Amino acid sequence: MDAVSLDIQPGEFVVLLGPSGCGKTTLLKMINRIYEPTSGRIWVDGMEVHDVSAPELRRRIGYVIQQTGLFPHMRVRDNVAVVPRLLKWDKHRTAQRVEELLALVGLPPESYAARYPSQLSGGEQQRVGLARALAAEPRTMLMDEPFGALDAITRGRLQDELKRIHRQFNQTILFVTHDIEEAVRLADRIVIMREGQVVQAATPLEIVSHPADAFVSDLVGSHDILRRMSLMPVSAAIAPVTGAIRDDEPSIPATGYLREALSILIEQGAPRLVVRDEQGNATGELSLASVQRAAMAQDEPAGTTDLVGTS
Repeated sequence: MDAVSLDIQPGEFVVLLGPSGCGKTTLLKMINRIYEPTSGRIWVDGMEVHDVSAPELRRRIGYVIQQTGLFPHMRVRDNVAVVPRLLKWDKHRTAQRVEELLALVGLPPESYAARYPSQLSGGEQQRVGLARALAAEPRTMLMDEPFGALDAITRGRLQDELKRIHRQFNQTILFVTHDIEEAVRLADRIVIMREGQVVQAATPLEIVSHPADAFVSDLVGSHDILRRMSLMPVSAAIAPVTGAIRDDEPSIPATGYLREALSILIEQGAPRLVVRDEQGNATGELSLASVQRAAMAQDEPAGTTDLVGTS
């Protein structure tokens, strides 16, 4: 790492993005002291990480990795209960928490609690790993390419599950990936890294629309219009609703992307798409013209964004 300085706000979902070997995992592992920094300071939830022992620090931070790290000789319920037991929770509280979390990640406890990891699919194992990381109600979660080994369908489902859990509990999440599409789908803010340094930090829309330099532009494919559209949220082109909305008008969720919107507009020959929130309420509209303007809008590289102090 080379003079990395980040300030992550409580409840923020930040994705570290970059090619293999750029320092993403190293930075993540310094936060929970798997790797010890040679200089500098790291603060988590108002506490400098060296003010407590490494084991105690790790019990306060949820940690999810690609390989899940489940104990093969322990049943699912016991894997999820590892940290609560280390924290000496009573049996009733622990059992209740395990049931709540298995249900939360889509694994009914009556069907999954007594199974061993070898009896689960890769996606199910990853869900157990997520439940275990959430077990002690950590305020901060570290996630190192947790969905990287999964097929595209399972990966998409777990990304949706993680977004839902984040909205529900509002934890601070630092997530490592080398997949720009995953980063855009999940992040409040993306931190682009190269050779141990932060190159740019901004919202997904800013990263895709206004890359800081040629490296970022190549990484996110910002010069490929169709690729850029697949990474740009509908909010980039949304306009206020004009006129009454008919029942038969096509719509798109507010969480959708411009490429999806373009496909619907062309396939249905519709003059507009109604944008709807999770409750089905209309929040705006899209047209071919507004989608085109958003897709073509791109300024010159804006320079590297400065970040201050990890919190």
